[in-house]
Amino acid sequence: MPFEVQDLSGTFSVGDIAIALSLSFLLSAMIAWVYRFTHRNVSYSQSYVQTLVILGMLIALIMLVVGSNIARAFALVGALSVVRFRNAIKETRDVGFIFLVMGVGMAAGTRFYTLAIVAAVTISLIIVVMYRFNWFASNVQRQVVKVQVPPDGNYPQHVQDVLITLTSEFELISIESIRGGALTELMYTVRLKKGTEPSELIAKLGERTGGQRVTVLTGYDQTDL
Repeated sequence: MPFEVQDLSGTFSVGDIAIALSLSFLLSAMIAWVYRFTHRNVSYSQSYVQTLVILGMLIALIMLVVGSNIARAFALVGALSVVRFRNAIKETRDVGFIFLVMGVGMAAGTRFYTLAIVAAVTISLIIVVMYRFNWFASNVQRQVVKVQVPPDGNYPQHVQDVLITLTSEFELISIESIRGGALTELMYTVRLKKGTEPSELIAKLGERTGGQRVTVLTGYDQTDL
């Protein structure tokens, strides 16, 4: 019995392949640029952005392979289920961009070209508008205050006296013994009164804690004494 090789690529044309991969690349690259433009924090990763582009094209390729064959779809799901990712997603919005490029890749791979273009452009514009006008931002700014005090004496009460004076509200969230019991670390969430600077809070706390370390965390900035 002669050996025969059956090529199933004829189920879609070379033009279909070129259009699907090219369109998924262009739209995924656009989404990646939107991600880069709207990224605010210090956790930006070039590798992640490049992965978005690759993922969009890969999903388009998978959809071309699957086509309308249900058995092939289940086989691919089983094959991909063995893949394990150990990198943690740093921000929840990163997950949204992953699903966005996956959706665009699926639309391009199944030859819903107009849907892929309209969806990618519309959602990208919405993301840019939310970034530009800072939608859903909270005006309530809270700081985390960590104060180290000797375990004996009335130091916690002294700390609270300062917080009552300089903050509009505060809450004790943890008490921890550190340095083998030589010090106690108090952690508060606070909301500074209008016009009060973190440096002023640090100075006042330093006067009441016997010169021990005081730390105020504001977003990604850290101020120490």
